[in-house]
Amino acid sequence: QVQLVESGGGLVQPGGSLRLSCAASGSIFSIAAMGWYRQAPGKQRVLVASITKGGSTNYADSVKGRFTISRDNAKNMVYLHMNSLKPEDAAVYYCNTYPAYPAYWGQGTQVTVSS
Repeated sequence: QVQLVESGGGLVQPGGSLRLSCAASGSIFSIAAMGWYRQAPGKQRVLVASITKGGSTNYADSVKGRFTISRDNAKNMVYLHMNSLKPEDAAVYYCNTYPAYPAYWGQGTQVTVSS
């Protein structure tokens, strides 16, 4: 059974930083590309960043140069380092495989960017 648990969200001022973590259980992590997604109120869930098992990354234009996705295959962890946060980055952040598999969505972690 696959389980993805996100953590690390919180309240941060504009320009601040956060690191999100995703702990993956089950057998998918060793073979899957992983992604971070976000959903703001009233908007669709969108892909923010993805990383292959080998470490190749891609980012949404809105976060390029500010966010960094990484993974630790030995620990079954994937991370999202977020710098220079803006109010428009506020959302619930989720990790999933890339492409996302509907059954793997977890609870997400809330990121609030406000002064």
